[in-house]
Amino acid sequence: MWGGRKLSSSGSRFLGAHRSAFRGTQADSPRLTTSAAYSKNQLSWTLQIKPSVFSEYRIMCFKSYSMSFACLNRLKSYRLPWTRLYSTSRTTVDSSEVKTFLALAHRWWDEQGEYAPLHSMNDLRVPFIRDNLLKTVADHQPGKPLSGMKILDVGCGGGLLTEPLGRLGASVIGIDPVDENIKTAQRHKSFDPVLDKRIEYRACSLEKIVEETAETFDAVVASEVVEHVIDLETFIQCCCQVLKPGGSLFITTINKTQLSYALGIVFSEQIAGIVPKGTHTWEKFVSPEKLESILESNGLSVQTVAGMLYNPFSGYWHWSENTSLNYAAHALKSSMQEHPSPAEFALKEETEELRIETSTNSGVHEELKK
Repeated sequence: MWGGRKLSSSGSRFLGAHRSAFRGTQADSPRLTTSAAYSKNQLSWTLQIKPSVFSEYRIMCFKSYSMSFACLNRLKSYRLPWTRLYSTSRTTVDSSEVKTFLALAHRWWDEQGEYAPLHSMNDLRVPFIRDNLLKTVADHQPGKPLSGMKILDVGCGGGLLTEPLGRLGASVIGIDPVDENIKTAQRHKSFDPVLDKRIEYRACSLEKIVEETAETFDAVVASEVVEHVIDLETFIQCCCQVLKPGGSLFITTINKTQLSYALGIVFSEQIAGIVPKGTHTWEKFVSPEKLESILESNGLSVQTVAGMLYNPFSGYWHWSENTSLNYAAHALKSSMQEHPSPAEFALKEETEELRIETSTNSGVHEELKK
């Protein structure tokens, strides 16, 4: 539909996460009177431990004959989409980026100025968001197709994308860490009484919103933002946190290629002056493949990725199958009901691994019985 492509996707992959080993010692449990350990299979045996309990050290104990066996097999820690993963002491906001945008805060609504490409980009990104959201609803109001939907616009700047979404009937919260950007956005929306009611602006970080509004929004929009954050994975985790199950995440950003460096930084910033120098850092650009990996590891299923090309001479954008420069992505948050609980999933997998390991180590078992 958008002239784009779908990334190879395993769908809404459940998170396989990091494995961490827990080693039990006599000091860990003072009740042990005798112990023996086999590092290869991570088995230990004791004489005075209650069987079949999960201890505070995450050790599962199994009774065999007159002995209890503690399987110190490594348990997996699964990072579920609905589990809080961020720390409020961490932030995705880059202070150097804040200074860059602070200097341009008064220029947001100058359609011929530094933000002219973002004004023009609305011709693509607004229909992209609208049409994909309408796929998730049975019917909608003519003239206000997004009525009843709640959208979070992250890194809203002066409100260039926030206002069109509000005009489509959505209730939109726009957030930005630059206070002057929010003042500009508030001042501009005040001229339209309808938008003044539908749109709310806050000068804050995404992490602050997560603390207050978990699983609140039908959609989160991060347009031309992820290439400016200091911690992309934490940023995506926070976006997932505030989305309702089945909610949509929309991202537009720049691919990390040699072409994007040549055109996006050398030409656009240093030669043509399309955007101010220092606006972008090539190391922060992200490829569609890497973005997809981060999205899916956080319970988001990538639906579409479409290339975007900007013509600096005409000042217009158009869709393309080529994603080597700019691209747009749409992902859906998995429904909570599709996954087992963390305890059930970990217990089931570890029990199966234990069964396999103990069956292949009968020799060790016989030795312990003696």
